[in-house]
Amino acid sequence: MEAPMKNDKHPPTSSSFHMQHHFPSERPMWQIVIVSAIAAGVQFGWALQLSLLTPYVQLIGVPHVWSSFIWLCGPISGMVVQPVVGYYSDRCTSRFGRRRPFIAAGAFLVGIAVFFIGYAADIGVSTGDTMGAPSKPRAIAIFVVGFWILDVANNTLQGPCRAFIADLSGSNSKKIRTGNALFSFFMGVGNVLGYAAGSYPHLYKFAPFTKTDACEVYCANLKTCFFISIALLASVTILALALVSEDRFVPEPEEDKPSGKQMMFFGEMFRALKGLSRPMWILLLVTCFNWIAWFPFLLYDTDWMGKEVYGGKVGEPIYNRGVRAGALGLMLNSVVSGLSSLAIEHVARVMGGVKRVWGGVNFLLAVSLGLTVLVTKLAESSRQFTTLADGTTTPLPPNDGVKAGALTIFAVLGAPLAVTFSVPCALASIFSNDSGAGQGLSLGVLNLAIVIPQMVVSVLSGPVDALFGGGNLPAFVVGGVAAMISGIFALCMLPSPAEDVKVSGGGMH
Repeated sequence: MEAPMKNDKHPPTSSSFHMQHHFPSERPMWQIVIVSAIAAGVQFGWALQLSLLTPYVQLIGVPHVWSSFIWLCGPISGMVVQPVVGYYSDRCTSRFGRRRPFIAAGAFLVGIAVFFIGYAADIGVSTGDTMGAPSKPRAIAIFVVGFWILDVANNTLQGPCRAFIADLSGSNSKKIRTGNALFSFFMGVGNVLGYAAGSYPHLYKFAPFTKTDACEVYCANLKTCFFISIALLASVTILALALVSEDRFVPEPEEDKPSGKQMMFFGEMFRALKGLSRPMWILLLVTCFNWIAWFPFLLYDTDWMGKEVYGGKVGEPIYNRGVRAGALGLMLNSVVSGLSSLAIEHVARVMGGVKRVWGGVNFLLAVSLGLTVLVTKLAESSRQFTTLADGTTTPLPPNDGVKAGALTIFAVLGAPLAVTFSVPCALASIFSNDSGAGQGLSLGVLNLAIVIPQMVVSVLSGPVDALFGGGNLPAFVVGGVAAMISGIFALCMLPSPAEDVKVSGGGMH
């Protein structure tokens, strides 16, 4: 029987991190479902970024040296925006509530960002870019601004949404876990819808005004997809904010008195990190290794299909065919992820707690990343070539067995991805309840354990791959080792929430 999580190591009461002295009232489950549905609108936009924006960047002629700068926006905004938004959403005294103003602001910013991205080529030409030129500097500038706003907006949305779910759950740990599982489920729904919309080449015909002289068919499809994204996000956000009320937050008198620079955010952030309870530190450690494992695959999954599985080089037709197969794999991954999200709570009861589920799927992640080596070697050993009319030799697509093996890896990884998207956030909310910490800031701090590994992997994966002869496999192997470490730490060090202890001790409820 596992020892229950101890609550005697709270942060000092003088720290503003220890600010919640009472739990919000528990709300009906339907309200948590409606708030969780916002994730579908957010993730729809993320799926469009992954599937459509890279070719669009090439279309407007973004120089290669700018590319890393653009994609670095995600971890930077996540590192800064989520903790800042979480901190201020914990203390917001608006009559509309603590979380709802930030959710509304994030959705509004998404709309602005999507407009800039979709109309970058049109605005660029209208302000002086040359039609048909290989590079359109004004369009690039508009795109970069829109892309950064989009990442900031998404980070503004997600943190308060998860904190709102925890608020609506009161002190009910099981409801917090179920709410985060639903959030993960709707992320899967958004992914499936986004990939499906991005794969349909004639979507612009439903909005023919999107096709202009400066914006041809591919660009028009992107615009149309983003319009659908705005409509979906606006619908679910307005529905959630209209139907789910939030009490006005009234801080305790002693918490509302600034002392020198005590109320400065970064000072509070430093005190928050110093005042973290031991369970939160262990959670950050497990999360950090978990995301070191995930990022190599998330960054290079379709590139792996194009290069290692299909044997092509960037720009070759066979490589592009492999990338499209990878997009199918991502679709399968999203379907499995969404369905797995609904089963997390049941599996946790059977296995005796969410920490065991998380540890188990980390081992599954490690095995799956290891199997990418096997699939690659099978693809290389069975590779066949054909000679084109101009005398050049090009590889043929891999056999059905290799393709099935690669797509199976994509699909199987949907299960650990669902757990990764829900369990750490649920545990952060539960541990913050037990320590008296603010939900928003707790989730913001957790996000540091996600974005810092992302930045490290982004910087080091290229040199690591080159050191071992290039390709994506070295980074995948490093990810597999990190997943094993994360699984061991989760099982051996991570405390169990009180309800999980009851389950593992017998008498499931």
